[in-house]
Order: sequence, then structure tokens, then C-alpha cells
Amino acid sequence: MEDELFDQIVSVFQTLVSWIAAGAMVFGGVVPYIPQYRDIRRTQNAEGFSSYVCLVLLVANILRILFRFGRYFETLLLWQSFIMIATMLIMLNLCTNVRTATELNTKRRSFIDFDWNYFWLWTRFLDYVQCVLAFTLVAAYVTYVLLDSALFVESLGFLAVFTEAMLGTPQLYCNYQNKSTEGMSIKMVLMWTSGDTFKTGYFLITQAPVQFWTCGLLQVVVDVTILFQVYYYSQYPQKPVSHTVSLTTSAKPSERSEDAFTRKPHKDTSTLINKA
Repeated sequence: MEDELFDQIVSVFQTLVSWIAAGAMVFGGVVPYIPQYRDIRRTQNAEGFSSYVCLVLLVANILRILFRFGRYFETLLLWQSFIMIATMLIMLNLCTNVRTATELNTKRRSFIDFDWNYFWLWTRFLDYVQCVLAFTLVAAYVTYVLLDSALFVESLGFLAVFTEAMLGTPQLYCNYQNKSTEGMSIKMVLMWTSGDTFKTGYFLITQAPVQFWTCGLLQVVVDVTILFQVYYYSQYPQKPVSHTVSLTTSAKPSERSEDAFTRKPHKDTSTLINKA
């Protein structure tokens, strides 16, 4: 009797753990963007967040969904892709609205202009939706034509997870360009790191396709590099302090003008005395 009760408790515990793990896999990828979303809404400034992160995740998850037509993987990962796509569209909508509000004099740019100099730098959120839909239709058509090719299917799967592994590289480059991590949510990167570590371990335990866990390891490396940027730029600030220079230079002319103003009457007075 006691053995049966113990087995039931273990079974319930295992079921609970599996459900928690499943929920973490489906919704865990969304959690890191909550603090970043709140920071952007609070400050009305999206410069510290690279919108190319959204581009990378949109491409990666669209390709992952198409990959499932050629090779089966867990349904949880499929749902994760759909939820991530929705999350990235929400982030893009916020960033676009904020940047449009702060750049009132900027020329309006749209997807149908087909100007590669301003790719993914459009003014309206609708342009981003049009681009995502166009990419999805083209990728779906190519997948449908080449679905019988095992080489194409495996390459598609590798491209999907490799693109996702490059998730942090736009943010990494954005920090490098700015020489600062200001405006980037550190909580987001910490959650990236913990989530990617958990996800990679999940891939290894469930014996997911090799493309999944190898690129998961690469993703963890990129996350750790961004955390190093946070430490480095906080200890060794790279941005010059421009306002002190301007104050110093602006003070000098005033001093000279005051000296000139005070000396001139003195000179005139002495001249009058000599003449007298």
C-alpha cells in the first residue's frame, strides 16, 4: 500500500515537473522582453534596443515552422515559435511608434520603396508586417517545391536554429557602436542567458536534432559576451563628456569680454588725466 502511494506521488511529481518544463519552453522565451518593453514605454526611447533582434527572431521562427513540415519535432517548440513571432511583432510596434513620435522631421520610409539603405528602418509598423508576410510566402513556396529533398530540409533546420543562435549579435553590435549598454535592459540579457542555458539542456535531454543544441551552445556564448560588454562599458566608459567642454569654451569669451569691458574705462580715464 505504501509502495503504491509512493509511486503515485512520484508520478504526480514527474507530471508536474514536465508541465512546468513545458510551460517554461513555450513562454520562457517571451519573459526576457517584458522588462525591455516596460523600459521603452517608460522612457519613450528605443535607441538602446536593436530592432534587428526582432528581425532575427522572426526569420528564425518562421523557418523553424517550415522545418517541421519536413522533419517532425515536439509540438511545444512549434507553439513556442508562434508565440515568439507574436511577441516580436508587439515589440516592433512599440519601437516604431516611439521612434516615429521622436523623429517628427524624418522623411517617411516604407517597405514598398525597396530602398535597401533603409531596410528594417521603416516608419510604419504596417511596413514590417508586409515584409514578414512577403518573406513567409517566398520561404513557404521554396519549401513546398523542395520538401522532398532531404538535404534542403536539413539545411532549412540548421538555418532556422543558426539564425536564432545569432539572436544576440545585433544587440552586441549595437552596444559596440554606441560604446555603451545604456538603454538596453540588463534583465533581458540575464534572462536570455538563463533561458538559453535551460533550452540547450532541454534539447540535449530530449535528444532534439543536433542543429538545435549546437546552435543553443553558440547562443549562450553570445549572451555571455553581451554581459561582458555590460561590465566593460560600466568600468571603462567610452563616451566623451561633451557638455563640460562646451561649458569651458563658452566661459572663455565671456571672461574676455568682461576683461575688455573693465579695462576700457580704465584706459580712457588715464587718457583724460594726462590731457588735463
